Amino acid sequence: MDQKRDYYEVLGVSRSADAETIKRAYKKLALKYHPDRNPNDEEAVKRFKEAAEAYEVLSDPEKRALYDRYGHAGLQGAGRAPEFHDLGEVFDLFGDLFGGFGFGPRRRSGPRPQRGRHVQAEIRINLLEAARGCRRTIRIRRPEICPTCRGTGARPGTQPRTCEYCGGAGNIVHVQGFFRVQSTCPRCNGRGLVIDEVCEDCRGRKRIEKEVELTVDVPPGVESGMQLRLRGEGEPGYSGGPPGDVFVDVHVEPHPLFEREGRHLVCRVPVSFTQAALGAELEVPTLEGTEKYTIPPGTQPGDVFRLKGRGMPGLHGRARGDLLIQVNLEVPRKLTPEYEAALRKLAELEHTEVTPHRSSFLERLKEWLSFPATRQEG
Repeated sequence: MDQKRDYYEVLGVSRSADAETIKRAYKKLALKYHPDRNPNDEEAVKRFKEAAEAYEVLSDPEKRALYDRYGHAGLQGAGRAPEFHDLGEVFDLFGDLFGGFGFGPRRRSGPRPQRGRHVQAEIRINLLEAARGCRRTIRIRRPEICPTCRGTGARPGTQPRTCEYCGGAGNIVHVQGFFRVQSTCPRCNGRGLVIDEVCEDCRGRKRIEKEVELTVDVPPGVESGMQLRLRGEGEPGYSGGPPGDVFVDVHVEPHPLFEREGRHLVCRVPVSFTQAALGAELEVPTLEGTEKYTIPPGTQPGDVFRLKGRGMPGLHGRARGDLLIQVNLEVPRKLTPEYEAALRKLAELEHTEVTPHRSSFLERLKEWLSFPATRQEG
């Protein structure tokens, strides 16, 4: 499989180029490599489609942002990755740009092969599965070629016949003076064929819906919101066109201990005041288990310590991220008498103002009831 070139390199523009510059660069290349100017030149056809792919991405702000961040891998989603199987698809998408060149879309008789539609699916995995990679089985419903009529749409023993109205072209041409107007054949609806006796199983639709099981290999380092592509597993093509793909949306469920920031993981570890002040050896969780880590004396709340290479693996061979340990100071809600006495002694040493010791509610209630005269005078 050939490695795709950088789209900015293909169009010969900088990564900061604006939309108009990108458009001009594409028009220039489309003119240079247009098939009508380069008959029987396969290299020109390749460059023509390559330029169209680059322009299809860089002219779309959303796709361009994904490409700038993740490269070609970021476009592997439904409707995002450009892929032109023949020149007709390029002309259909960008035909309006060719008007100024003096070239027009190429037309062929009969229905043009069309790629099958893509199918959408989704899977849910946990963080450890996202880190290590995993395999999932999904079930989808998709149209399949009818096994009874083998995709002809006609009753077994019969065959579709050529449309006599358009001669099998799928379209008709009206000549009005100097103008030629082409429209879809109303008799066969552009198919070029007419079915007199339809297949009873598919009712002439040539396809039946079927549920199938597919295996999805999830690579290590996948993130929530990414899509995995199963090539050729979508709906069958039309008129001999290639099948579509299945795009699987990945959802990574939240983890109780780790928060993900790209390839890095953040773990918030509670420590006591004495541990933060005096330093301590903590037992922190990692994707591989627990690990000892020593925080220094005088650690402040919110301080972050880094364990290199303990985060998530990167896609496509990128380096593994880090584990970030964030210290959270834990203040006890209830104190034993000994603990309270020690803290008050510490407060005296620090010359710190603290709330005085308060008696219990029953003690205060007893004191209040023992002074009825004072209460009445008040």
